[in-house]
Amino acid sequence: MKIARWMGIALGVAALAACSDKPEAPVAAVPVLVVHPLVAAGDGAMVFPGEVRARQESALSFRVAGKLLRRDVDAGQRVVKGQLLAELDPADFALQARASQAQLAAAQAELVRARDDHKRYETLAAQQLISRSALDQQAAAFKAAQGQVDAARANADVLGNQAGYAQLRAPADGVIASREPDAEAGQVVAAGQTLFTLAADDGREVRIDLPEAMLRDFPVGTAVQVEPWSRGGPMLPGTIREVAAAADPQSRTFAARVSLAADALADVSLGQSARVHGLAGGNGKTALQLPLSALQRGADDRASVWVVDPTTARLKAVPVTAGAYGSDTVPVMSGVTASDWVVAAGGHLLRAGQLVTAVDRQNRPVLKPAAAAATKAGE
Repeated sequence: MKIARWMGIALGVAALAACSDKPEAPVAAVPVLVVHPLVAAGDGAMVFPGEVRARQESALSFRVAGKLLRRDVDAGQRVVKGQLLAELDPADFALQARASQAQLAAAQAELVRARDDHKRYETLAAQQLISRSALDQQAAAFKAAQGQVDAARANADVLGNQAGYAQLRAPADGVIASREPDAEAGQVVAAGQTLFTLAADDGREVRIDLPEAMLRDFPVGTAVQVEPWSRGGPMLPGTIREVAAAADPQSRTFAARVSLAADALADVSLGQSARVHGLAGGNGKTALQLPLSALQRGADDRASVWVVDPTTARLKAVPVTAGAYGSDTVPVMSGVTASDWVVAAGGHLLRAGQLVTAVDRQNRPVLKPAAAAATKAGE
């Protein structure tokens, strides 16, 4: 009986040991509510209405006058560099080119005659059969004929180029932002008359108007945030790239351009309305605000927040410098940027390196799904 009892105990211990050798089940990613830091509200916060524009806008026109033969593009259409946009009737340009070639041929024939006459006069002058002045006169006629040929050749080149000017092509990749309403086949257009406006694909900006009293508060290089009116979600980071040197004579405001990051181009459209948020008196440093629930006590009792790494979907603690606490929010002077995803609540239940699923207030994922959450407990 004792032997049987000991065998049972041994089998039980062996079973427990076998269970302990099994790998623990993988831990799934924990959903967390995240937000982007916003511009701190207060007396210094300013909002400017603006419009999304292309950084490079080109007014396209023909270099010569003529009758419009065809128009191949319309407003809103994408074009590539070198694409034919419109064409003038080339008949007159072809006739002018032929006339210039005929003038060149006549000038060349006159040059041959003058050159032969000059050679004969040189022979006669060597035999002292003509005067020196007669030879000089013939030499001058030969040089004049050479000049006529040069002028006729240059004129032929110019008129030959005009035949090429009858075709209007796109100078760069982009979008036809607008076109002249009367730009239709049969219209006679003048040289330099704008037919299309091309918005090149080299960047997007927001045009705003700064009051004269705000110029010192928003110099070139000031960080701001852009809120497109027609889309929800986080604001887009931007920087004031250019401020006009002179005020508009009617509104007495200064036109400014806010450049957007390259990764924000897909979130805006040409002509779209937007609000630009900035902090006046910040000397180019925009204070951000976060919910009070986002702040945690970090190392050395410093304030910190949980930031989600967008590439690994894991948490990292970031020390921040907080300002005066408000009723619901707190301004953050340093440590995070407007593009960071910060955990807004439940930070006391999280740990560094933890795999999470970042969602917004509508419970929609804001980052790409993380890799398989095959992490062991305590890893």
